Amino acid sequence: MKEFEYRHLRDAYGEVLLELGEKYRDMVVLDADLSSSTRTARFGAKFPERFFNVGVSEQDLMSTAAGLAIGGKRPVVSTFAIFATGRAWEQIRQSIAYANVNVKIVASHGGVTVGEDGATHQMLEDFAIMRVLPNMRVLCPADYYETKVVVRKAFETEGPVYIRLSRAKFPVIFDEKHDFEIGRAQIIREGKDLTAVGVGITVYGLLQAAEELEKDGISIEIINSPSIKPLDGETIKKSAEKTGKVFTVEEHSVIGGLGSAIAEYLSQHYPVKMKIHGMKDVFGRSGTAMELLSYYKLDPTGIKEEILKFLESS
Repeated sequence: MKEFEYRHLRDAYGEVLLELGEKYRDMVVLDADLSSSTRTARFGAKFPERFFNVGVSEQDLMSTAAGLAIGGKRPVVSTFAIFATGRAWEQIRQSIAYANVNVKIVASHGGVTVGEDGATHQMLEDFAIMRVLPNMRVLCPADYYETKVVVRKAFETEGPVYIRLSRAKFPVIFDEKHDFEIGRAQIIREGKDLTAVGVGITVYGLLQAAEELEKDGISIEIINSPSIKPLDGETIKKSAEKTGKVFTVEEHSVIGGLGSAIAEYLSQHYPVKMKIHGMKDVFGRSGTAMELLSYYKLDPTGIKEEILKFLESS
């Protein structure tokens, strides 16, 4: 398999915060006592007068950000995904989504690859509970470079946005020229036998699996869908019309995430044979990020196995 460089998505986030801070003097950044891990500390060091650590109080984090937005600031808030969406969901619903205020929530440490912290800290439900909120956009970049453009585009878009980032280092699959638009998916590999749609760090696994399957004469079309909401259903539909089968993969519960969003769309516009692959209605467990991806068949080998099983049953 091809060798990849590994980089932290949250490092890209920290770098973009500095870039945006220089450009937008009304930008403020808030954190809940995790600024070293989320990388917002870099913004705080350079712009201390525009950085607010609210302490271990995530409900206050969201409510304060909403107030700052109403007051004319452009808040970006960060903490771990389990705390951002789990502990503070009511405040996000009432003060940010319902009020439709201009707050960007960038959560690190999402998914099972939080790793050794175990099931209590592995947020596997955030896509579901955030995409159900009216006015909320839900985004999840695949690598270091996509993180940069996703954060830029989100910040320059009016209204609430939720972005999920990872804890561990993951392969860099794009470059500095990579582009992104909210509400748009991208076909990053052409194929004819199966449409495979990935999000976040699973896109790397799909690319590697497709490379291996090609040796067996199986042609996989890969779609990168960093925009979970709004979903680019039309691009996925056109690919499904060509291949006749859709496989989705995500580092999230199989209930309510990207696969569910695609199934909801296709069931109304182009019913097709589908397989939703992800965390199968289970909590995670402790282990390294790569061990857990392998255990839950979210690594290239596991994704290849799941695709083959799906094709054999179709």
